[in-house]
Amino acid sequence: MKPLYPEQAVMLIDDEKNILDSLSGVLFSGGINNIITCTDSRKVLELISQHSPSLLLLDLTMPNMSGDELLPLIRKDYPELPVIIITGNHEISTAVRCMQAGAADYLVKAIESTKLLGVVRKNLKIRELQEENLKLKHGILRGDLENPEAFSAILTSDKKMKLLFRYTETVSSSLHAILIRGETGTGKELFAEVIHILSGRPGAFITVNAAGLDDTMFSDTLFGHKKGAFSGAHEGRKGLVEKAAEGTLFLDEIGDLSAQSQIKLLRLLENGEYYTLGSDVPRISSCRIVTATNRDLKPMIIDGSFRKDLYYRLSSYDILIPPLREREGDIRLLTEHFVNMEFQDSIKKQPEISTGFLTDLMSCSFPGNIRELKSLIFSALSRCSGKILLPEHLNLYSDSGINGISPEADQQPRSVTANTELIFTNTLPTLKRAADLIVDEAMHRSKGNVSIASGLIGISQPALSKRLVNMKKRAYNK
Repeated sequence: MKPLYPEQAVMLIDDEKNILDSLSGVLFSGGINNIITCTDSRKVLELISQHSPSLLLLDLTMPNMSGDELLPLIRKDYPELPVIIITGNHEISTAVRCMQAGAADYLVKAIESTKLLGVVRKNLKIRELQEENLKLKHGILRGDLENPEAFSAILTSDKKMKLLFRYTETVSSSLHAILIRGETGTGKELFAEVIHILSGRPGAFITVNAAGLDDTMFSDTLFGHKKGAFSGAHEGRKGLVEKAAEGTLFLDEIGDLSAQSQIKLLRLLENGEYYTLGSDVPRISSCRIVTATNRDLKPMIIDGSFRKDLYYRLSSYDILIPPLREREGDIRLLTEHFVNMEFQDSIKKQPEISTGFLTDLMSCSFPGNIRELKSLIFSALSRCSGKILLPEHLNLYSDSGINGISPEADQQPRSVTANTELIFTNTLPTLKRAADLIVDEAMHRSKGNVSIASGLIGISQPALSKRLVNMKKRAYNK
């Protein structure tokens, strides 16, 4: 069953039933399905008291009690309730009078559907933001989590993380988009899953990685296609927006979207509309959008590679996950957890963790964050044949916290000196060739670990994996 939106009803007040039916139909078509109608203006105040609506559409000209008489009474008892006046009077003086009396907006009959939906949605969003700001204020001031079990998959003892949990819990029930920022391996998808759980939405939690999706793939993946939409489309296909109906759609690596895909996502966020490939009939989305990125989007806005209006739509709420190197207590906690995980089903005795082992770990910068730490622990355990995990079981670069062998030999880059980032020969490589060389160097330094290599050169793990596949294809075709 489709959930009601908004949570608190929109109330329509007009003495003509056909007007109420027409307004209701337009709102329903736009996804606003929690509606109360009233034809008797004398019952309005009682209905407001009973139902606590989020918004009122009020006709001015009615028998028994006019909208002009009702408006000041509503404003007196319910000052936070937005009231949109509807009238057949085109005179500006009427609009001015209503706005001065406290109306939030003013519409003249007959109202265009797009105009009505636009005004109602705008005022609903204003009301939702006001309520969410109050929730946010109370949530941050409140000491304890209401649903600590929702965060059970995120292990931490860090104070900043605990504050972030409270913020996440407070904003999860919102209908607005949430942007999760953080370096590779910090657990952005885990936070997205927590948001879905806390939202209470009945639909599925669907994830998609935007890295490597061109515009056609993005449209087909998110919006689906009709049979015959393009060559080879022998069957229709549901998109992920439809599969995430009444649930949450999590878009990772949002900074990698093409310009055309950004426009389509913006339309989805602004109007809740999308087009299945091969169809010119808009569909209404009922999923909640959560996005994530490991890139700083603000410089991308400045250079024009990421739309400013999309950024503000995506970041109604912004969750920034601190990197592991800023959470020393979590390094110890997670190390113990990963060691326990490796030995939970083993008949072998679990080794103790030496102080020196932990000290060396805490000296690392961890560009791959928790994912990198996990890899290091499992690698160290494979080298440990005794009863204690010692520093020599770790294989680190001393200055970067990345797998390696010796600072003098294996850490020494093949194409880098201490005085310059790059050595150029007489013949310059093409940009594509230079990118391939950088990828090759990162894989060399990380001993083939894609997760660590991606952190070294500042791209996502899926994006690096795709680039490695393309490099192999080019080498094979030569």
